[in-house]
Amino acid sequence: MKNTLSQKQLTFCRQYVRTRNGREAAAFAGFLLFPEKAAARLLADARIQGEIQALEADCRASRAELIAGYRRLAFGSTADAVRLLLQCDDVPPDPDTLDLFAVSEIKRPKGGGMEIKFFDRQRALDKLSELQSGNADSALPFYRALERSAAALHGNGDEL
Repeated sequence: MKNTLSQKQLTFCRQYVRTRNGREAAAFAGFLLFPEKAAARLLADARIQGEIQALEADCRASRAELIAGYRRLAFGSTADAVRLLLQCDDVPPDPDTLDLFAVSEIKRPKGGGMEIKFFDRQRALDKLSELQSGNADSALPFYRALERSAAALHGNGDEL
């Protein structure tokens, strides 16, 4: 028994994690002849299940990284940006030592001085709240309902 997955199987796994629709993932991966049966066969394979679990774990890590980034934008310090703004021209701070994560734009207007724009903290808080409450995937049930309606209209009886 082979331990490695083919490119088609890997494509199936990635698409399945994205859509949670076996038939669609199988067709997308190139299993065009009876994609429902191919999906059932693939989903029963322990190697496929392991790959799907690994991909889902990566997605959770990405979600955790998003939350960490929004948390940093919402609650992070602006002290280094202020230090940059107030610095003396003859002794500039080392840019590698500055935390400018919350800065979206820095300009030096022609008239002199410096303009620093920050990311919107309220928007970051809203996104953070959305991600932590699980509402980030709120369109998914609507999408699934549309799929079931389309299947019913076409009369193919595929329950998703």
